[in-house]
Amino acid sequence: MASASAPGSVRVRFCPSPTGNPHVGLVRTALFNWAFARHHGGTLVFRIEDTDAARDSEESYQQLLDSLRWLGLDWDEGPEVGGPHAPYRQSQRMDVYADVAAKLLDAGHAYRCYCTTEELDARREAARAAGRPSGYDGLCRALTPEQAAAYEAEGRTSMVRFRMPDEAVTFTDLVRGDLTFQPENVPDFGIVRANGAPLYTLVNPVDDALMEITHVLRGEDLLSSTPRQIALYRALAEIGVGSGTIPEFGHLPYVMGEGNKKLSKRDPESSLNLYRERGFLPGGLLNYLSLLGWSLAEDRDIFSLDEMVAAFEITSVNANPARFDLKKCEAVNATHLRELPVADFVAACEPWLRAPHAPWKPEAFDRAAFEELAPLAQTRLTVLSDITANVDFLFLDEPVEDEASWKKAMKPGAEALLRTAREELAGAEWRAEPLKAAVLAAGEAHGLKLGKAQAPVRVAVTGRTVGLPLFESLEVLGRDRTLARVDAALRRLEP
Repeated sequence: MASASAPGSVRVRFCPSPTGNPHVGLVRTALFNWAFARHHGGTLVFRIEDTDAARDSEESYQQLLDSLRWLGLDWDEGPEVGGPHAPYRQSQRMDVYADVAAKLLDAGHAYRCYCTTEELDARREAARAAGRPSGYDGLCRALTPEQAAAYEAEGRTSMVRFRMPDEAVTFTDLVRGDLTFQPENVPDFGIVRANGAPLYTLVNPVDDALMEITHVLRGEDLLSSTPRQIALYRALAEIGVGSGTIPEFGHLPYVMGEGNKKLSKRDPESSLNLYRERGFLPGGLLNYLSLLGWSLAEDRDIFSLDEMVAAFEITSVNANPARFDLKKCEAVNATHLRELPVADFVAACEPWLRAPHAPWKPEAFDRAAFEELAPLAQTRLTVLSDITANVDFLFLDEPVEDEASWKKAMKPGAEALLRTAREELAGAEWRAEPLKAAVLAAGEAHGLKLGKAQAPVRVAVTGRTVGLPLFESLEVLGRDRTLARVDAALRRLEP
């Protein structure tokens, strides 16, 4: 099912609502739209659905912009960029929607519905009890002017409903193939509230038509609204709104969380801020999110955004639900970290080595010392925030106090071993290999192999039982600071 659009003519849109923090499902949708547009040399329109004043916020709007910038998902038209179809915030386009709604009413594609909420609920319940579809039953479809006037005389308000055609709606979904919706399953639907506020069901198709969107790539949860939108696109074409082109649709698979339930905004792992705060690389996170429904090749999970763009086609997306696996996400990010040039790795780590992330005084940070250990740290990190605990021994006045590590390493005999190790280290050339030989000699003197012998030294110097390679760490820490920490540990071990 290849796209019928010629290269360069593709226009897609990403249109989130500014409510709450951005989540990974939203980012996956943005990524697929972005990659599709870039692959085809097309246009990505960034549009803001902010017609719900009760839920939308300026803070969330700014977070959306900041998040896309951080991820590197640039847009061709939209806020801060502009474009021929501005404005791109729906709250600034209310006059457009009001005009279109009036034209739909005049042309008979829409009508006023005076049913109260209580009446609608009662009829829906009766339909369910009788085993009939419980959507709107069309009671106000054919009201005479006299009937409408009578309702208004009662003081009733009216919403505007779109008149669905009495025929099946069939379309080819770029992910799921040919789909058909029967008319009894797609009843007339509201497009303008009684207070005059336009609904999502109106504003999105109107903006798609006016902004000449060619492909709508969105979540599977919106699939049921597609036949309604297609019918509305056709009506818009009849009244001269837009170019008359109906977009092609591709509905992306659900992202599932724990227990095979759809990942929701309430799930902790769904928050984009979590990954940013932990220090995921944008490229690493986007690489993993692209795997939620798509793959570059069966035997290859790691790739760059450029490689994704070169290969991405919406028809290659798998329709089956994709499970979000945090461990896999971390592993993909760790691989991207290891593949960074060392200078880029150092620069990426630096925010986590300075206030407010770092637990040491600002003046204690020594970039040159960190650069010596950076290649060793780079092979061990999962996320950038891990760097702080890996190198804190280098910048703190004293090693961290980790009681569990101390008890694990400082078992009976540790004091004697440390004293021997202290003597060997004091006389050693201060480079990694001689330092290793010194600790090995101390271990042999006490009948211990290197692994057992170095544990008390590591905890005395770094405070932890695990960390960067010990002897390279001692070399960078320096003779005086290393021996002072061993002496402090010995004093603590004295009976």
